[in-house]
Amino acid sequence: MPELPEVETSLRGIAPHLQGRRILRLVARERRLRWPVEEEVDARVAGQLIVALRRRAKYLLLELEQGSSLMLHLGMSGSLRVLPADTPPGPHDHIDLVLEDGCCLRLRDPRRFGSLHWVPPPVEQHPLLRHLGPEPLSDAFDGDYLYRLARGRRCAVKGFIMDSQVVVGIGNIYASESLYLAGIHPTRPAGRIGQQRYLGLALAIEQVLTAAIAQGGTSLRDFVQEDGHPGYFAQELRVYGREGQPCRGCGAPLRQRRIAQRSSFYCARCQR
Repeated sequence: MPELPEVETSLRGIAPHLQGRRILRLVARERRLRWPVEEEVDARVAGQLIVALRRRAKYLLLELEQGSSLMLHLGMSGSLRVLPADTPPGPHDHIDLVLEDGCCLRLRDPRRFGSLHWVPPPVEQHPLLRHLGPEPLSDAFDGDYLYRLARGRRCAVKGFIMDSQVVVGIGNIYASESLYLAGIHPTRPAGRIGQQRYLGLALAIEQVLTAAIAQGGTSLRDFVQEDGHPGYFAQELRVYGREGQPCRGCGAPLRQRRIAQRSSFYCARCQR
């Protein structure tokens, strides 16, 4: 599934082609996505100017001139392309946002777990956004924040930092990588980690996500960037997907176990 770095990469790829452009029409060849794309969306966006693009968690927000927004989620296999509007669609090319300059933003989603919503203002009060935690690369997120929120929590720290109500965008891969970099065992109860270690974990999360964004995300299964090329952060993964291989810090074999229904990778010697 595309995570925060992959969505941020997509945003940076499409933004120069969309910002300041006017929408001619929305073409929906398949409306049965994770939630049906309502037919009223077509009329609401036609003729509107895209004034800005931004990301909230894993959602892409196209802000329109009348105050509303189009909210896109890539689901498990979705990707976006900016193409000439007359480019023949493939079998999984479900949505086109046709622009006045003859191009279109095309959503390809083989598994149809993505979504497209028209959202009236205030956008942050939409049910899918209302209860989200802070962005991990924002000033609202730091180690002190994590420490305060973790008090009294018995859940594993890996599940804690993957909770979108705690902080958004830390998916399975990046949680494993951040905990390794911070030297924290993924099963350690969140409430039994000290403030100094949370300061280190917050810095590790920032470092891992920033590096992943710079590399264009992680090349796993279906994810590709806006230009059709995969991300390359997978080449720098320290623990994820490396079960049995030597730890790059101490040489011990890396381990894997299921934590909160997800595969977790760690070094039992370096992470405590």
